[in-house]
Amino acid sequence: LLGKTLEANAKGKTTQAIKTLIGLQAKEARIIRGDQEISIPIEDVEVGNTVVVRPGEKIPVDGIIIEGYSAIDESMITGESIPVDKKIGDEVIGSTINALGAFKFTATKVGRDTALAQIIKIVEDAQGSKAPVQRLADKVSSYFVPSVLAIAVLTFIYWYFISNTGSFADAMINFTAVLVIACPCALGLATPTSILVATGKGAENGILIKGGESLENAHKLTLIMLDKTGTITKGAPELNKIILLDNTIDKENDILYLAGSAEKNSEHPLAKAILKKCQDENISITEPEDFQALPGYGIIASIAGKDVIIGTQKLMNERKIDFSQHNKEIETMENLGKTVVFLSINRVPSAIMAVADTIKNDSLEAVKKLKSMGLAVWMITGDNVLTAKAIANQTGIDNFLAQILPEDKAKQIALLQEQGFVVGMVGDGINDAPALVTADVGFAIGTGTDVAIEAADITLIKGSLKGVAASIELSRETMKNIKQNLFWALVYNIIGLPVAAAGLLNPVIAGAAMALSSVSVVSNSLRLRKFKPF
Repeated sequence: LLGKTLEANAKGKTTQAIKTLIGLQAKEARIIRGDQEISIPIEDVEVGNTVVVRPGEKIPVDGIIIEGYSAIDESMITGESIPVDKKIGDEVIGSTINALGAFKFTATKVGRDTALAQIIKIVEDAQGSKAPVQRLADKVSSYFVPSVLAIAVLTFIYWYFISNTGSFADAMINFTAVLVIACPCALGLATPTSILVATGKGAENGILIKGGESLENAHKLTLIMLDKTGTITKGAPELNKIILLDNTIDKENDILYLAGSAEKNSEHPLAKAILKKCQDENISITEPEDFQALPGYGIIASIAGKDVIIGTQKLMNERKIDFSQHNKEIETMENLGKTVVFLSINRVPSAIMAVADTIKNDSLEAVKKLKSMGLAVWMITGDNVLTAKAIANQTGIDNFLAQILPEDKAKQIALLQEQGFVVGMVGDGINDAPALVTADVGFAIGTGTDVAIEAADITLIKGSLKGVAASIELSRETMKNIKQNLFWALVYNIIGLPVAAAGLLNPVIAGAAMALSSVSVVSNSLRLRKFKPF
C-alpha cells in the first residue's frame, strides 16, 4: 500500500505539469461574424475566423495579427518575462496573455493543432512510452517468472518428497515464500516510474521529450552539432558598428537618418537591420524623394536634396566611389564575420556599417557547459568560412563546417556517425529537419519552425542552448536512476530466492521484503523530482 501510495504520488506530481498547461487554455474566444462580435467556446473556433483580443485577455488560439498591435506575455512558452512587441503580420500563440493593446488576428491553428495542445500531447506520449532499457527489463521478466515458478515447484517437491520432515505444511510455506520474495513488481516499476518523473520534470523546465527512447539515447551522445543561424545566433542581423568617413558629418544619427530613409521601402534583411537601429535610437526617417533598388547591389536614393548610395563595395566600385583608403577597417570587420555596408553622400565615401547576426546571450555559456560534460561541440552552417570562423571563435567552438548546403547537412551527420560519434543535432529551421532525423538525437529550438520541431526528438521550448546541456544531464541522471532501480529490484531476488528455497524465510518476512523492494524503487525514482537544470 505504501508503494502504491508513493507511485500514485509520483504520477500526480509529474502530471501536474500537464494539468498546469491545460489550465492555461482560454475558455472562450471573441470572433467577428458578419458585423458583430460574438463570444463562442474555444472548441468552436475555426481556421480563418477573425478573433478579437482586448488588453489583459488570453489569446484563445494560434494566429497572425491583421489589425492593431500589442505587447504579449509569452512567458508560458518561452520563459521570458518581458512582453514581446507584436504588430501586423506577426504570429501569436494561443494561451499567451495580451498585455497592452487591442488587436485582431486570423486563426491559423485551432484545437489539437495549437502550440499548447501539441506540447501537452508530447508530454503525455512521452510518459506512456518505453525506453530500450525497459524492454530489457521486460525480457528479463519473461525469463524470470517461469524460472521462479520452476524453482518454487522444485522447492515444494524437495521439502515434501525428499526432506526428512516430509511435511506438507513446511513444503507449502517454503513454496509460498519463494513465490512471494520473487514477485517482479519492483522490476516492472524500475524503468517506467523514472521515465514518468523525468519527462514531467523536463516539461516543467521547458524540455519536451518525445519518448523514453529519446530520453535514454541522449545520455550516450559524444558530439553535439549546432546549427548557426537561429540556434547559436539570434537569426536576425543587427547593425552594431558605424565608422564615419566624411569630415562634414560628425554624428552617427545623421548617417542613420539617411541610411534608414534610403532603406525605408526595402525588404532586404540588411535593410531591416538598419531600420531596426533607427527605431531603437528613435530616429524619424522620411520617404525618399527618389528611389532605385538594385537587387544584389544596394539602393540609390535622394533624401533631403542629397544623393545617397548604400550597398555593396561592388556597387561603389561601379559608381567609381573609392573606399580603398579604408581597406584596413573593412578587412577587420570582415574577419570578425560581419557584413560591410557602404554609404556615400553626393558620391563621397561617408560611412561603412557593420551588420552581423549576433550570438545569443547564453550561447557561450552553453558551449562551455557542453564541453565540460565531455562532449565534442561542432558548428554547421551555410555561411562563408570567415563568418563561421568568427562565430566559432566567439563561442569557443573548436570545429566547424562552413558553406554546407541544407541537403548536405544530413550527409555530414552520417559521416561523423560512421567515424564512431554518437551525434546530437541542434537546429531550428526547415533546412535542419533532415539532419535532425539523421542524428541519434535531434534537438529543436522551440522558437523555430514546426517542421524542425516535428522532426526532432527533444524540443527546447525556451529557445536556449542551455536546454541541450540540461536535457543530456537529465538523461544521464535518469539512466543512473534506472540502473539503481534495476539493481535494487534484482538484489532482493538474488539474495532472497536461495534463502526462501532453503526454508529459512517466513512468507510474512518475504512479503515485507518484496514490498520494501517496490517502495525503494519508487522512492529512488522520486529523487529525480529534485533535478534542477543549470
